[in-house]
Amino acid sequence: MYAVIKTGGKQYRVQPGDVLVVERLDGDPGAAVSFGDVLMLGDGEQVFVGAPMLAGAKVSATLIETRKGLKVKIFKKTRRQGYRRTRGHRQFETVLRVTGIDGEGKSAKWEGTVDLTTKAVLNARARNLKLPETVVGDAPAKPQKKTAPKAEAAAPAQAAKAKASPKPKAAAAEGAEKKPAAKKAAPKKSAKDAADE
Repeated sequence: MYAVIKTGGKQYRVQPGDVLVVERLDGDPGAAVSFGDVLMLGDGEQVFVGAPMLAGAKVSATLIETRKGLKVKIFKKTRRQGYRRTRGHRQFETVLRVTGIDGEGKSAKWEGTVDLTTKAVLNARARNLKLPETVVGDAPAKPQKKTAPKAEAAAPAQAAKAKASPKPKAAAAEGAEKKPAAKKAAPKKSAKDAADE
């Protein structure tokens, strides 16, 4: 069963279970939304057309999120005058999941559960990105780090430094004894100095 509804000055053909992006509607995520402006219902070969709306027909949906759509660029130019202006606009839109259609003595329901995961979270998961806490509303609390007393934490660190420091110094001293001292390079003589000698 399908229906044609009108919202935001546009018409949409919907079935139970469809995800629908429409002009901005009021409501919080998870709110129930119903559309009374049903222009047509179809069930198999039977089609019911309104004049202009079907009386008593209704389409139910659940609001998933309200977000901004893709940016539309507005570019103006007057040739040979040096006039160019660029502006952008992002229209608010609402994402819905159609859950049921009722009308003309028939009804169709969607048996699934509505997932309220937003598009921003889905995109971040698809790209294996860390989800910011501003996007995820119910983020788990960060575990607190266990801190040891300063005296206990400093003692092992000092002991490790004391053990590690004599070995490199001794090795450096032994290496210096084995290798002969490097001779300093004499300054180069110029061609005049060589001719004078």
